[in-house]
This record gives sequence, structure tokens and C-alpha cells, in this order.
Amino acid sequence: MKVGYNRLRRFAAILVGLVFFVSGTLKLMDPVGASLIVKEYLNFFHIGFLGGASMGIGITFALLEAISGTALITGRYRKFFAILTSCLIAFFTLLTLILWIANPSFDCGCFGEAIHLTHAQSFLKNLVLLGLSALAFIPFKEYGQGREGKLVPFYLVSASLVGLLIYSYVNIPLKDFTPYNFNTRLLAAEILDPEGDNIDYVTVFIYEKNGEEGSFTEGQLPDSTWTFVRSETMLKEDHYRTENFPDLEFTDAEGNFCNELAAGEHVMVCSVPEPSKVKDGKWSEIAQFISNATENGFTPLLLVCAEPGSIASLIPGDMDAVSRYTIENSAYYSSFKTLISLNRSPVGITYFNEGDLVRKWHQGNMPSAEDLAWLRSNDTTELTISADTRGNLWFEAFFLYCIAVMVLL
Repeated sequence: MKVGYNRLRRFAAILVGLVFFVSGTLKLMDPVGASLIVKEYLNFFHIGFLGGASMGIGITFALLEAISGTALITGRYRKFFAILTSCLIAFFTLLTLILWIANPSFDCGCFGEAIHLTHAQSFLKNLVLLGLSALAFIPFKEYGQGREGKLVPFYLVSASLVGLLIYSYVNIPLKDFTPYNFNTRLLAAEILDPEGDNIDYVTVFIYEKNGEEGSFTEGQLPDSTWTFVRSETMLKEDHYRTENFPDLEFTDAEGNFCNELAAGEHVMVCSVPEPSKVKDGKWSEIAQFISNATENGFTPLLLVCAEPGSIASLIPGDMDAVSRYTIENSAYYSSFKTLISLNRSPVGITYFNEGDLVRKWHQGNMPSAEDLAWLRSNDTTELTISADTRGNLWFEAFFLYCIAVMVLL
């Protein structure tokens, strides 16, 4: 009887560990996203003055979650991590209860950008974890007396998590869960016809299956298992907004929206969400990149988070006239939220072709003139598939490696 109960406790501990490991790892893969979540919390509790520490706080909590999950799965340092995990779950439960009551506009960020939960779902999830942790760990003294766990797997996976954090800090995430990922097609490309004229209306066909309705356009009708219900005519822009096509909402110096520029052929978007933090040397690199992109047949767009027309005050005063003209002539203005979602880098490069996202680069590996020439000569569909497949494979391989090490070694 006691053997069966101990196995049940161990199983509950592993379940809690898996949730913590996945949650922490997803946030370690996107430290910028983790810091944005922390900033939301700090502002919500009216302590936004601590925003400068948001990156450190986000990384600390992500590491605590991931390494605690590793310890629970491998069974290493049982008593310490049982107490730590229980404290974290109690804290998260209280936090999500407050969010459920107050109902702010942001979600809990439990799983980063990968999974979005409502406040009620977040609270219920933590209640379940609280129950599992009580079953697994209480009394703590007895849980700590069990057979010591696996030392080597614990440290191997912990070291891998730190390596993932370092990689993610200096690169874009292995897998992108933001609205601007490799499946993205910009709204501006969807609401324009080949000649670039706005199409005001579209016919939408409503079909039903298993009691649920779905809307389809003429070129994308469902299979025979669906039953036709009715057709509707609506503004094409409204229809595509319901289909989750994101857009780059940016303006020129006069404040006129120019979203359609990003939907053209071979567009290189250089995004700068916090231009005041960009060093003088990086502005020179941006000017050189814009020149290289233009020479290789791309349309460069420099999107900065600033008031329209203010680019001249953001770039170094001693910049040479050619570089200054290059930057000022390519500058457009957008919001911080749009730009940090588009590319997690302080200075990010994103390649669009006819509204489809092709590739992204971090500021540490901006494409050179040779890279741009190679990109321009290759098929964009193949480039997208290659980048997306590579990212997915590394993302899946990391998780499989960690699970295999924790379970099999």
C-alpha cells in the first residue's frame, strides 16, 4: 500500500515538474518576451519604476521554473526543490487570483507567447498544480527522505538551459510564437489586389460541422464533411482581421499610414523599438545595411518607435551627410508593441516578400552585402521553408534531448 502511495506521489511530482520545465524553458527561449510580461505586472501593481530590472526578474523566474522542473523530474535535491516549487505555486496562485478578479487586458504569460490562457484558466491551472504539489510533497520531511535522484542528468539539463538562455539573448528565438512568425502574411497584402487597389468587399461562405460554424472564401472551401449554411458579404478588411492577419502599422513623417509599403516585393524592414538606446556605431551599420539592401534590389524600410518626423534628433549629430540622408529617407514610425513583436532584437531585420514573412535576423548577424545578393537570387518560398524547418527542428530537438537525458540517463 505504501509503495503504491509513494509511486503516486512521485508521479504527481513529475507532472508538476513537466509543467514547470516547459513553462520556464519557453520563457528562456524568449527572454525579451519574459521581460515584457514582467513589465506588464510591474505597471499593473503601480511599481513601473522597477521596469529597468524587468529583464533580470523575468530571466530569474524562468530559470527557477525550468531548473525546479528539472529537479522534480530527475528527483535531485528533493526537499529543497519541493519547498521552492510549492512556494512558487502558492505565489502564482495568489497572483492569478488577483488577475482573475481585476481582469486586466494582458494575460498571465505562464507559457510565454506559446500558449495564451484567460485569467480564469490560469487560476484553475495553478489550483490543479497546488493540489498536485500537496499530494507530492506534503509532508516535506518524508518527501526529502526518498532515494536521491540523478545527479548527472540534473546538471546536464541545467547547463543546457543556461546555454539556451545565452543563445536566445543574442539571437532571435528558436521558434517564433509572436504574430509575426514564418506563417505570417500581412493584412495589407490581403486587402490589396495585384494592381494595388483596395477591394472593399468579399463573399464569405458559412459552413457547419459538429455544431460549429466556420467561414471560408471562394478559393478555400472546406471538404464534403462540412454543410453549407449561408453566404455573407462583408468588408474584406474586416474579414481578414478576423482571420488573424497581422499588419505593420507605420506612418511617414506627416503621420500618413503606409502599411502597404511592407506588402511589396522584396522588402527589408529594419526595426528599432527603442532608438534612444541604439549606439552611434549601430546607426552607421543601419545606414550601411540600407545602402546594401537598395543596391541588391530590396526596398528598405526603417521603422522606429518615435514621434513622426523625429528621426533627425535620434541619430548621431556627427554622422556623415550620406549616411544621415540614407536613414532619414528610409525612416517610418510605428509603436513599440508592433516593433518588439515583429523582431525581438534591439535592431532587427525582417524580410518580407509580397506580404509574406521570409526571414529574421538579430542585430548581431545582420545580412552583409554578399548575404543580400544571395537572398535576392533565391526563391523566397524555399528560404522561408528552410528557416522555419530549421528553427522547428532545433526547438523540438532541444526538448527531446532534455526529456531523454532526464528520463533515460
